Amino acid sequence: MSCILHIETSTEVCSVAVSQDGACIYSKEDFEGPSHAVVLGVYVDEALSFINSHAIPLDAVAVSCGPGSYTGLRIGVSMAKGVCYGMGVPLIGLPTLEVMCVPILLREELPGDALLCPMIDARRMEVYAAVYDRALRVQRPISADVIDEGSYAGFLAEHPVYFFGNGSGKCREKITHPNARFIEGIHPLAKWMFPLAEKAVAREEFKDVAYFEPFYLKEFVASKPKKLL
Repeated sequence: MSCILHIETSTEVCSVAVSQDGACIYSKEDFEGPSHAVVLGVYVDEALSFINSHAIPLDAVAVSCGPGSYTGLRIGVSMAKGVCYGMGVPLIGLPTLEVMCVPILLREELPGDALLCPMIDARRMEVYAAVYDRALRVQRPISADVIDEGSYAGFLAEHPVYFFGNGSGKCREKITHPNARFIEGIHPLAKWMFPLAEKAVAREEFKDVAYFEPFYLKEFVASKPKKLL
């Protein structure tokens, strides 16, 4: 097992956590943001002090890499890279929407054929979303979606679909299929990153620190949201 520093800044919430041996041992969160530029450095310094005070060697840094806030992602990834360079440890990049699924899988009782649809708010009736099964296998890749009454109709016709995240609330009036389930209070938080980060360490799925960028910059800034049919 590894000791991993986790950084999450993709939405208005700023959070930092430390995991060891498959468990979260330190967590700090700010829900009053967005104030990442002010608090993230303090949180990371406190987390590293916690690691040092317990004489735990740091093995890797994991960062949530989008989609999400342009500014938030830039701040989080820059901080993660700085720690990696300074401490000589590898970098792990985790899709934000997968991170959001972790508390659902850990805390909710789901039917075997359930699908998960995490949503990050974009603007108006637009969201960044993806669809996963309970094993986090991608059933539909990350996309910028315009939500209407027919959105995700194909999935909803055959499965219960759980919608959550800060983009899901505004979709309740549009997505009214009987198989639609909405779960409130789900945020991408650093303390939920450790199961995915541990798996990445075991597989040695590390990023090139010099060239790594958030997903948002590479795939979503120039794309136009599309209407789901």
